[in-house]
Amino acid sequence: MRHTLSLFLTLTAFWGLMSGHSSILMLLLGAVSITCVLYIAHRMDVVDHESQPIHLSLKIFGYFLWLFKELVIANITVVKSIWLGNASISPVLATIKSSQVTDVGKVIYANSITMTPGTVTVDLVGDCLIVHALFQRNVEVLNTGEMDRRVCHLESKC
Repeated sequence: MRHTLSLFLTLTAFWGLMSGHSSILMLLLGAVSITCVLYIAHRMDVVDHESQPIHLSLKIFGYFLWLFKELVIANITVVKSIWLGNASISPVLATIKSSQVTDVGKVIYANSITMTPGTVTVDLVGDCLIVHALFQRNVEVLNTGEMDRRVCHLESKC
């Protein structure tokens, strides 16, 4: 029920922001549309803990702030390497172990690595991520486990 309420509130907010309508007819049609989507989602049995990760809602803001700081630092590093030329990069393909328990946690971890300039998650196989990095230092930073630990903290299951 909690996930259905979360989905209802999310759909209502999204519809309200995107439509911009306030007439009675349009509000009624929006309510009917949202009700139909909720009914179909329940019939398909897709409203669950994984599809509505509301357990991440409060902790995710602190993670986003930390990730933003890391993105800025990585951007500066990549810009420096562009200015210095090809001699400054040392591309590497490495396997990184992940500690995440849920699929949502693994996806957040893989996407966080990919969002960071200079690194791309190439594949996710079981508990291992295959990562391409422009610098050996990026792989060393990932192997320290700071990002892995922070994503694990979001899950509250590690």
